[in-house]
Amino acid sequence: MKKFLATLLTVAMLGGVLAGCGGGTTSTPAPAPETSAPAETGTTETTPVETVNLNIGYMANYGSMWSLLTARELGYFAEEGIEVTLTQFDSGPNIIAAMESGSVNFGYIGDGAHKLCVQGNATIIALSHISNGDAVIGGPNVKTLEDLKGKTVAYSSGTSSETILTNALNSVGLTMDDITAMDMDASAVVTAMLSGGVDACAIWSPQTLTILDQMEDATKLADNMTFSDTSISLASWIALPEYLETNRDVAVRFVRALFKAMDYGAQEENYSQIAQWVADELALDYDSVYSQRGDAQWLTGKEVVDGIADGTVEGYYQLQQEIMVASGAITAEEQCPVSDYVDMELMTEAGAY
Repeated sequence: MKKFLATLLTVAMLGGVLAGCGGGTTSTPAPAPETSAPAETGTTETTPVETVNLNIGYMANYGSMWSLLTARELGYFAEEGIEVTLTQFDSGPNIIAAMESGSVNFGYIGDGAHKLCVQGNATIIALSHISNGDAVIGGPNVKTLEDLKGKTVAYSSGTSSETILTNALNSVGLTMDDITAMDMDASAVVTAMLSGGVDACAIWSPQTLTILDQMEDATKLADNMTFSDTSISLASWIALPEYLETNRDVAVRFVRALFKAMDYGAQEENYSQIAQWVADELALDYDSVYSQRGDAQWLTGKEVVDGIADGTVEGYYQLQQEIMVASGAITAEEQCPVSDYVDMELMTEAGAY
């Protein structure tokens, strides 16, 4: 893994065995993917896999789509016999809700929604990247984190917005009780900030870029890198536990395609091509999408698999849990072994390509 994250490992790994995860709400598994009959094998020695049609939940930003579109455009999904239908959502919790309703098979989540995985609602099947796309932004009357006290702050609960906000407040001895917190969806956060309806906000990219670009007197007060010595912000791909029980082979194929795409997408010389794919898919201006290329540390599939082997990836998720407890996102009793909700074996199997 890349150099600046090395210090995280000193705080990431905990001794002892933690209590088991608290069970999440019982949910109806997403339907098995539609399949078509495999092609005749003829004289070949390998049997082609069945084609599966998967419904994928994503969010409208570079970070959510960088590997997803690369896998589609470079034919990695096709190599695995996968056809994808993409559905846009505005947050990770909403993607999980759609999975529970049966309309999505696999989905992408930012840092905040990982607490639902700890609580048993979903299983992580792939680490996507380490994010730096979240930020706390102050308006004209908020120039420092200390200035947040007594101010009205817009955020989106249960997401990475809430995580970065609580980290920022805690860093200067404040809590959510010291502000007037206004819970709203991402688009409403931008509107409230630009209209002057709130004093500050916590939100993710590309909304952060929109606010900073359109608001001359806005100040970025903190982002993920502000807390990189003691914190980490992860993005992952997930599925319901019940779905994986009967569709594990499909999940392995899906993750293998993503890992191949990540090998390509993590290379700086390919950022421009990926930004163009994302811009075309979302009907957005290329420059606004390309500006998001610095929102994360983009991992290769090999880095993820190697990180599983040496304990780095487990350390990331363990540190994330500790941050959740410190911020109040989960209770100490809800802590559990990372292996309870992160399928390391699936990622390792998918990485054998």
